[in-house]
Amino acid sequence: MIEIKKISLNDLVALQTLSIKTFTDTFAKDNTPEDLKDYLDQAYTEKKLTSELQNKQSEFYFIYSDDQLAGYLKLNVNDAQTETIEENALEIERIYIDSDFKRLGLGKMLYSKAIERAKALNKTAIWLGVWERNFSAMKFYHKMGFTLVGEHSFYMGEDEQTDLIMKKKLN
Repeated sequence: MIEIKKISLNDLVALQTLSIKTFTDTFAKDNTPEDLKDYLDQAYTEKKLTSELQNKQSEFYFIYSDDQLAGYLKLNVNDAQTETIEENALEIERIYIDSDFKRLGLGKMLYSKAIERAKALNKTAIWLGVWERNFSAMKFYHKMGFTLVGEHSFYMGEDEQTDLIMKKKLN
């Protein structure tokens, strides 16, 4: 059984734990331990996550597989977006699946949730940034109808990396 639930401030510790685990699983092999630690120590503090959870222009969702926490999604609209790509758009800032639950279609379910929310909010486009070396994610987003529209810098500790900006128009 698969279930998607909106995250509240009561879920802070679970969100922090899952965020650190999934980010580490995804990017540790391609970054130095120092840069990874620097990033994690800034991005997933209780203070920062609390602020993000309290932002009315952001939404977080957990996905569960057979009552086990398997991944999460973070969406941003309006001023919560990390940058302005299009006037009336929704940003998928984070979509992560725990490595124990990969290849079960959960990422696609979270993506579908993002599309559902974008349409409910009358958004005309959805966009995201994906690391230029995360080939499996780029392939997935391309398959879902996203196109490359730009790039921006992303810092992993002291290491400047490039995120590709991908966007999809909504009907």
